[in-house]
Amino acid sequence: MFPRTLFSRLALSLTLLLAGIGLLYVLLSTSMTRHYQQEFVQSLNRDLASKLVIGRNLLKDGMLDQKALKETFNHYMMVNPDIEIYLLDRSGRILSYSADPGQVKRERVDLTPVKQFFSGEAFPLLGDDPRSYERRKVFSAARLTMDDGTPAYLYVVLRGQEYERLEELFQNNFLLQLSGASLLASLVVGLLFGLVVFRLLTRRLNRLAGLMQRFSESDFGEPVRWPVESRRSDEIESLGESFNRMAECIQEQIEALKKQDSLRRELVANVSHDLRTPLAALHGYIETLQIKAEAFDAETRSSYLHIALQHSRRLTRLVDELFELAKLDASDSPVQTEPFAVAELAQDIIQKFQLQAEQKGVRLSLECDDSLPFVDGDIALIDRVLVNLISNALRHTPEGGRITVSLRQEDSAVRIQVEDTGSGIPEEDIPKIFERFYRGDNAARSGHHAGLGLAIARHIVRLHGGVIRVSSKPGQGARFEFSLNASVMAS
Repeated sequence: MFPRTLFSRLALSLTLLLAGIGLLYVLLSTSMTRHYQQEFVQSLNRDLASKLVIGRNLLKDGMLDQKALKETFNHYMMVNPDIEIYLLDRSGRILSYSADPGQVKRERVDLTPVKQFFSGEAFPLLGDDPRSYERRKVFSAARLTMDDGTPAYLYVVLRGQEYERLEELFQNNFLLQLSGASLLASLVVGLLFGLVVFRLLTRRLNRLAGLMQRFSESDFGEPVRWPVESRRSDEIESLGESFNRMAECIQEQIEALKKQDSLRRELVANVSHDLRTPLAALHGYIETLQIKAEAFDAETRSSYLHIALQHSRRLTRLVDELFELAKLDASDSPVQTEPFAVAELAQDIIQKFQLQAEQKGVRLSLECDDSLPFVDGDIALIDRVLVNLISNALRHTPEGGRITVSLRQEDSAVRIQVEDTGSGIPEEDIPKIFERFYRGDNAARSGHHAGLGLAIARHIVRLHGGVIRVSSKPGQGARFEFSLNASVMAS
């Protein structure tokens, strides 16, 4: 089975690498040794063939002495089996030899290396081995003249069969021991050193893996952190820093999901309550009218119908707000921006609320700069924001109070403010008033809205790339403001 841990894989890779290096070393050393041995033997015996011709008196009156040649062959077969002597004609055909006749397989020897030998080519030069169709060996050569006057060659193979057998026996034994010992020593030393280094390198990875495992087993709830060492700046430290950021991000997301789940539960509870209350009241009044319609006079029936209609409108308004908020949350709700005059829009909205403000005894007015530029935005959505803010101000402004909508140009934007002189917002409620279904003490006591108006307003402003802000002090009113970018359309 293939090892799974990083350390075991590195150890196996190192073992295979060292084994390959050792094998390559043996092959290269054997090849180089053989090359230099051949060069040494051939250089040492360069003139051996010429010395045989002269020393053994193979030439007589400039011609080859066949009797002396035969004696030379017999002598070297018995006395010096490490060389083999061959007589070649001008084409390289073997005429006679000193080797065992049963061992000679070739009938002809290639004379190209022989001519290179005479021309002084660099050693080693390898010629054909008459005892094999594949092997080539170092040699010495001399020129001769046959009895009929034709040229011939004395071809001396310097490493004969007997010499080769003894050399192979010695080399195999020596090289086997040398290569085995070298390979074993290299493997042991290199492997031990490599394992120590790999253990040091993988120790921190193992610690990081254990940290990740513990973090995973804790359902990502346990606060874990990789101890970053500033003196190190390798990939493991970078991985540890990335893990820290990832763990922090995961925990933040888990906390956000928990908060979202809590808000969802609260949302379901609030929606259930806000839907059930007007629905139950509506059902109760209609059921009462159905049962006791004849017992009530016209004025009582009218009063019951009026109350039922109010609860029906409240239920309709809540459903509409829920639908609108869901649509704004959807990713496929694009903002249809276009240039429009925000002052005209604000004036139209104020006129719609003017009668309601007069009935409550509240002064509702508009203040704006002259020559305000057009702004870019979705008219219907901005209308919804202003309606929500003004209606919210009307609910919390007592009789004799004042609500002011002001429009001011600031650089390349128009700032929109809705300010009232109502009861104000407690400081602890300010961070929460834009949350869905959140209602402060004043709003909760009134019971006239579900707490979605400001959440819708904030969402719409965000879709326009802005932020809605609020400032307030209890008893001194509240001020909501946001900005819209001025249009760049040609005048």
